[in-house]
Amino acid sequence: MGDEPLDAIARVDDALLSVRGVETGYGDLQVLHGVDVDVREAEVVVVFGPNGAGKSTLMRAIYRLLPLWAGTVTVGGTDVSAVETDDLVDYGIGYVPQTENVFPNLTVSENLDIGGAPISEPARRRTELYDLFPRLEERLSQRASTLSGGERQMLAMARALMPDPDVLLVDEPSAGLAPQLVERAFDHVQRVRASGTAVLMVEQNVRAALAVADRGYVLDMGENRFEGSADRLAASDAIRDLYLGVRGD
Repeated sequence: MGDEPLDAIARVDDALLSVRGVETGYGDLQVLHGVDVDVREAEVVVVFGPNGAGKSTLMRAIYRLLPLWAGTVTVGGTDVSAVETDDLVDYGIGYVPQTENVFPNLTVSENLDIGGAPISEPARRRTELYDLFPRLEERLSQRASTLSGGERQMLAMARALMPDPDVLLVDEPSAGLAPQLVERAFDHVQRVRASGTAVLMVEQNVRAALAVADRGYVLDMGENRFEGSADRLAASDAIRDLYLGVRGD
């Protein structure tokens, strides 16, 4: 089973988030060359690959932090390719960048206030997120800069989840965490999915990510290389030899 070939990139007809033929880069340097990714409702999808593959670039392009040179991004069938970053929350997309994902000089409560600014009932949503991340309720008056790495990642997710997005983009949830906290980070991802929010994540710890994901995509040199269920990818000799254990972007 380990050497079962992985097929070409399959199109998911019932995708909530659909990324098609995306090209982008930095200045004159093109990084992505026609990348396709799909995420279904309440699904966890992981994107991984070697250093420089364009994984984090893909997340920035989806969230319009980089311009789309070509391709489309749709959410729930609505084309959001030309929607500005600040307006994407209205279309059901949340984003947790790898760094600078909380306001360190503000308290936990103030960070959540900022995340809840676009919605009409932030108090109700806070209560739901306290159920999801109970530790945050114990830290409301604490400045984000004083939180542990795991708590800060929890806050970053909760802040992005305040508007109750349909899909959450998460760039390397385990980055910078102590080894004993990595499992907890992926537990948070599973909790988000269980709450009804789909997750698209880039992750350096491929084995741990595949353990909680439904499907995965491998990027290499800014292009799709493989796609498959998490089980198939984890069992593939090619994936194990080429990518498992590779860290970073």
